[in-house]
Amino acid sequence: MSLSLFMVLSLAAAQAPASKVEIVSVTGCLREQGANNWMVVAATDPVPSIANQPPGADLPKTPPDGKNAFKLIGVSEFSLPTLRDRTVVARGLFIKAAPASRINLTSIVEAVATCAPTAPK
Repeated sequence: MSLSLFMVLSLAAAQAPASKVEIVSVTGCLREQGANNWMVVAATDPVPSIANQPPGADLPKTPPDGKNAFKLIGVSEFSLPTLRDRTVVARGLFIKAAPASRINLTSIVEAVATCAPTAPK
């Protein structure tokens, strides 16, 4: 192996590994804010999770009054209009960003048929 190739391989190995994208779960009110712009508002803080839908026993019984908002992406596989204006548990890959962090959706399920009264429209 040539010295320059060895140096390149050594340098590549010494660099920090790429940061891992975390799978999270949030609970909040599903709103469509503009055409096909789906948001979970009045949402809880994201918590580490798995990608699969939560079992019914893990669903909240009342809408949370969270302070967060998350833009949902990767939504074409889900029937979000049927969940509009309902409290949902959304799970997916967490992408921290400003002004709103995003969740690349892996599962979403209705938890409560209404939203918290303070949930933004």
